[in-house]
Amino acid sequence: MSGSHSKSAKDLWYKLDLSAIVYPTLQRRDFSSVYRLSVVLKEPIRPEILQKAVDIALPRFPTYKVAMRKGLFWRFLEPNHRPGPFVQEDIRNFCLPMSFKANNRYLIRIYYHNCRIALEAHHSLGDGTGGMCLLHTLTAVYLRLLGHPISNGYFVLDVDQPPHPEELEDAYMRYSNAKVRPPRPMEKAYRIRGTAEPFHTFHVIDGIMSVKNVMETAARYKITITEYLNSVLLYALLQKQKKERPFRERPVKIAMPVNLRRFFPSRTLRNFITMVYPSIDPRLGDYSFEEITRHVHNYMQYYIDEKFLRGDITTNAATQRHPLIRIVPLFLKDFVVRNFYRRVQDRNSSAGLTNMGVMKLPEDMKPFVHRFDIYMGIPFSLRTNCAIISYEDILTVNFASCIRETDVEQLFFSRLVEDGIQVTIESNRFS
Repeated sequence: MSGSHSKSAKDLWYKLDLSAIVYPTLQRRDFSSVYRLSVVLKEPIRPEILQKAVDIALPRFPTYKVAMRKGLFWRFLEPNHRPGPFVQEDIRNFCLPMSFKANNRYLIRIYYHNCRIALEAHHSLGDGTGGMCLLHTLTAVYLRLLGHPISNGYFVLDVDQPPHPEELEDAYMRYSNAKVRPPRPMEKAYRIRGTAEPFHTFHVIDGIMSVKNVMETAARYKITITEYLNSVLLYALLQKQKKERPFRERPVKIAMPVNLRRFFPSRTLRNFITMVYPSIDPRLGDYSFEEITRHVHNYMQYYIDEKFLRGDITTNAATQRHPLIRIVPLFLKDFVVRNFYRRVQDRNSSAGLTNMGVMKLPEDMKPFVHRFDIYMGIPFSLRTNCAIISYEDILTVNFASCIRETDVEQLFFSRLVEDGIQVTIESNRFS
């Protein structure tokens, strides 16, 4: 956990977790590691009530009610007692870069529009699970203020209880204890060719479909929904590369975060994910869609495994634990990490895909909620990112990019339709 300046919980400060260390180093004028989660209710949002809900709910999440500070060797998060954050009307090009000094130094933003409540958070605070706990709890408090008796449960936390100590921990450091550190493949992947849009232009395309419909389709291939949608995205990227007729084909790879809480017990609301990279190498020959599904299924079975994942996070933790790294000044750490990410890590995938999974709510909250959305935010480089989430029988696939072309999205949704899945498309490109 963190160090503290006093015994009071409100005075705790938090060293950035193992994943969070990277995100501030990538900060640019036109890029921040910001993601967005939203819930669509069945009645229009009342902003004054929403603001009261924020003021009540946020103190329950001390690792989100913070400001970023910079030390000589490391960054850390300190309690933020400034006014805010204040709810705002939503904007068309969301997930804007997030300055550490703006917005009264808060690293979250809350928007509303019609029936939607949206939370944007800097990834240094936590991953989608932590952010979704905050959004669900905030929504429950909002509904209670409207007079609805909403129970606690699932991602709805009790705002009258202090946080459990595990919610605040850097869980990576607890579980990074494998006896071997597996090496990582670093071969350069295919990168999408596209026309960069002007600064602050953020395109989203949402595909809305039936969970049952997608599940039945995935079952025909004897794979899970996550494996199926990964296969569809790999298929779309392969088709896109083939249309470009490159001089040299490259492997097509997807960067997919895995929620480590599924394998290592922790209630942490901070980052606790690692990346796996399902891939297809077209240099080995042409792959049918059925072959892609089998390849992805076998990859997931092998790599998404407790023992392999423990080795992976041990590899990640080794650098931070090294005694010489600890005494290197922060500006040198930033320089090395930024260059490694730009020259190696960012080139290791063609697109990003995350599946937040099934959203479960207390029974008395369900009648008020229509659906959820999740966006991975502005990509670091020219590419498209894909995020998936489901609630009841609604599954949404949310694409986000800063390029003009939509070839990958069109190929992706066309493949779904070809497989018999009915898709409703929404986009800010059409508004």
